[in-house]
Amino acid sequence: MTGPGEPLRVAAVAPSPAIPAAALPGEDRTATPAQAAAAATADVLADFTGGRHQGVVVDSPPGAGKSTLVVTAARAIADAGEPLMIVAQTNEQVDDLAVRLTTADPRLRVGRLSARGYTPSPRVEARDGITISHALDDLKGCPIVIATADKWAFTKAERLPWAIVDEAYQMRSDKLLPIATLFDRALFVGDPGQLDPFSTVGVDRWAGLSWDPMQSAVAVLARHNELPVHRLPVSWRLPASAAPLVSRAFYPFTGFRSGTGPGERRLEYTAAGFPVAHDRTLDEAAASGWALHELPSRHAVRTDAEAVRACALLAVRLLQRGPVAHDEHGSHPVGPDRIAIGCAHKDQVAALRAACAAAGAPDGITIDTANRLQGREYDVTIVLHPLSGRRDATAFHLESGRLCVLTSRHRHACIVVARAGIPELLDAHPSTGGVHLNVPVKFPDGWEANHAVLDHLSRHRVPA
Repeated sequence: MTGPGEPLRVAAVAPSPAIPAAALPGEDRTATPAQAAAAATADVLADFTGGRHQGVVVDSPPGAGKSTLVVTAARAIADAGEPLMIVAQTNEQVDDLAVRLTTADPRLRVGRLSARGYTPSPRVEARDGITISHALDDLKGCPIVIATADKWAFTKAERLPWAIVDEAYQMRSDKLLPIATLFDRALFVGDPGQLDPFSTVGVDRWAGLSWDPMQSAVAVLARHNELPVHRLPVSWRLPASAAPLVSRAFYPFTGFRSGTGPGERRLEYTAAGFPVAHDRTLDEAAASGWALHELPSRHAVRTDAEAVRACALLAVRLLQRGPVAHDEHGSHPVGPDRIAIGCAHKDQVAALRAACAAAGAPDGITIDTANRLQGREYDVTIVLHPLSGRRDATAFHLESGRLCVLTSRHRHACIVVARAGIPELLDAHPSTGGVHLNVPVKFPDGWEANHAVLDHLSRHRVPA
């Protein structure tokens, strides 16, 4: 077992078929996306296992292969005969990583540390190589043990040499504190553009304090340690039509590019449309990757019936026209399971589900809030804009991470449903949040991010 400060001798891990072994520096714009991604991954593994730092941070834009990096690093450490703990934020993330690890290497034994009342999901229970237990002693034969941060906090364990923290930007600092003594070195992987940790209670009393529990784990580490920060330079999810906008609006200082070029992905319909607003919106989305289905300007309640009905009808009409997606993996029909409708509030989710049922939408369409859509991927997404029909622009609705999540889940097209007048609403409600000492200014600002997205969408506007 390696000690603190000692490098780990790892065997070369076979690269993914999508990432060739040859690599050029990540900043070399002449390199192909696959070469840039391979070079970034190699740099991360070299820094993490080299023994020079107690921690390494990896910034990952949407769909950049964050989970693939976690799996690659975990396999490298396990192949070297070293024990590893992996920390995730939700049970769904834990299950997903356990399945990914055993899929990548069927010989690997993975321990799934859970609470006593945990009911294994079918995909985990049926997977060979995954051992499930609420007691760490039962998992001693597993070189990799995965659990949520909450479960690790209440687990008595010997100090381990290696740890990987997934979704580190969504992890509150107070959840890192009780587990920090469990490992010597850690790889912190996350997306800085997604939603920040949140709380249902007021947290202003801690603002500016170095131990503010609402800071992300990465923010606390950055304030108290000089850790190297790497970034993954390529999004394999976002198409060439979306990556430039999402990069410019939400990642102004750590830009990235799409893994595919213009025209490499296409969305087409097997049935023609009619000269009506919904079909024109779908045609615009297929042609450009974006569409703004704009309703008349009007103040509305949060569950705006007209906007909700528009989202449901767009989803139904999309399926009626038989969409087919063409990408680097081939061609496939876009079914209900490849479509998502995203919004900001739970009551909007309920209204959207009711509207879809009333419109005859088939089962399988994902309808959820931005918080629950984080990390998920679809061919087509329909977004009910957080500021649509509002009289004001609150900090909640202006949070850049919320809009970033909603507009970065798609592989082919994103359709935004909104009432006219949002730019005027933004101008009438500039960002005027309280200023706290010792609190770093967060970029991008939600006000500017919203303007950037709306400016782009104005070129793909379809009046309803």
